[in-house]
Amino acid sequence: MNLIVAVDKEWGIGYKGELLAHVRADLKNFRSLTEGKTVVLGSKTLATFPGGRPLKNRINIVLSKRPDFSPDGAVVVRSITELLDELEKYKSEDIFVIGGESVYKQLLPFCDTAYVTKFDKSFEKDTYIPNLDALPEWKCDSVGERMESDLSTDSEAGIVYYFTIYKRVKDSTLY
Repeated sequence: MNLIVAVDKEWGIGYKGELLAHVRADLKNFRSLTEGKTVVLGSKTLATFPGGRPLKNRINIVLSKRPDFSPDGAVVVRSITELLDELEKYKSEDIFVIGGESVYKQLLPFCDTAYVTKFDKSFEKDTYIPNLDALPEWKCDSVGERMESDLSTDSEAGIVYYFTIYKRVKDSTLY
């Protein structure tokens, strides 16, 4: 299973229910990696999408404990156990955890690859994911070229960012 996220210098991911920044290249990267795949998200994250509707061209699986929650076009599961059972129907490499904070934290132990857009900036934030650089079970596998946001396409100009990929380190003592 994969996760995909954009983080700032302190591994913040959002503020007041919104992304830290809207950067077209990051959104295009998200789309290209997740389109045609299965995305796993919480109900608060779904509420931030246009019209509160599931993402097009993806299987949307929403984790929500609310018994009355049943958005059109999404599979709703009520627990991590139910979610893991549901995910058995899909190829692990085609599953992307897309947020928010509690969903990332609950599913991080089940992920093998993390696609992380790293903003070289500190934003005001109130939600985070664990710092993968500080976790011994994760290693940065690749860092893309330096990119910079542009006010003509993005919410703010001059944000330096990198597309990175982290991999879960396989325990060498098992071999």
